[in-house]
Amino acid sequence: MKPSRILITGNMGYVGPGVVRYLRQTYPNAELIGYDMGFFAHCLTGATRLPESRLDRQVFGDVRTLPSGLLAGVDAVVHLAAISNDPMGTAYEDVTMDVNYRAGIALAKRAKTYGVKSFVFASSCSMYGLGGEDAKTETSNLNPLTAYARSKVASERDLAPLADENFRVTCLRFATACGWSDRLRLDLVLNDFVAGAVATGEISILSDGTPWRPLIHVLDMARAIGWAVTREAGNGGAFVAVNAGANSWNYRVRELAEAVAAAIPGTQVRLNPDAAPDLRSYRVDFSLFRRLAPDHQPIHTLADTIGELQRKLVEMGFRDPNFRASRLMRLRVLAALREQDELTEDLTWAAGPAKAAVPPLYRPELVVM
Repeated sequence: MKPSRILITGNMGYVGPGVVRYLRQTYPNAELIGYDMGFFAHCLTGATRLPESRLDRQVFGDVRTLPSGLLAGVDAVVHLAAISNDPMGTAYEDVTMDVNYRAGIALAKRAKTYGVKSFVFASSCSMYGLGGEDAKTETSNLNPLTAYARSKVASERDLAPLADENFRVTCLRFATACGWSDRLRLDLVLNDFVAGAVATGEISILSDGTPWRPLIHVLDMARAIGWAVTREAGNGGAFVAVNAGANSWNYRVRELAEAVAAAIPGTQVRLNPDAAPDLRSYRVDFSLFRRLAPDHQPIHTLADTIGELQRKLVEMGFRDPNFRASRLMRLRVLAALREQDELTEDLTWAAGPAKAAVPPLYRPELVVM
């Protein structure tokens, strides 16, 4: 059954613009509502249109304090809102558990009381942690090494008992995201490598290059979410946690660097043999996702993703050799807002509601509540 109203939390990050575009194309008559703090609203990269103009409503707010009535009439919740990577999780460990875990469970419980039928949770393959050489399936032991990964494990654990025939819960254990977005991040392994090649002709690997990483294009994440929104309980159960990606996208870090260097002539790859070992290493088996969602499999390749990133970075005049200290790194954005006294220690806006710290939206029907 097609949803008539969908709430997307955390829609103003890296993944959100692609998800909003995909849902708008797939469900043109559905009401789409975005809910976001607006931390990264200004981090647009080459966008020709404000991504939120595809929504019916953009609401600014904290997922920890959801406004009353926001879930009224909602059929599906796509829960993207999170402290979104390991460096941020390390810097804000308590906040990470509060936002990623406790607030997410509270949202799911509240959604169920409002009659929401489908709850889609953006989980992560990072929960496999130190995974060894065997490809991890959904029944493999979990070994979360970071606050971010632990928040995903705890969330899945507490989401499972909420699911029933009237409240489907789909946890998409995404591979590492990559690819172009209207709000590009460069604190992701493949994106970082392409940025280094474009800006300096050099890729610096911050490890010995041996760890395994599964990858997924950010737009293929949107396709997976589109499947999950209307997934029936007969397809996987009322609750399912599924690795989301493709077996062909399992690579060692050094293989990714070598692929970028081959695609961008003149690029030098530099390993750091003295770096502390990166314990996060996991190959992942995506066979269950292929069986459950055969029509929503990843369609992007490593080669076209590298080419797209290179082309788009060149088009936007990207030449910053110090990009790891720029606003294209999410932790740096938060640090800058903290330095400007815009954010408190627990990552709430210091000077009133979120609307005071984000640029104005361009369409009057995009309301701020």
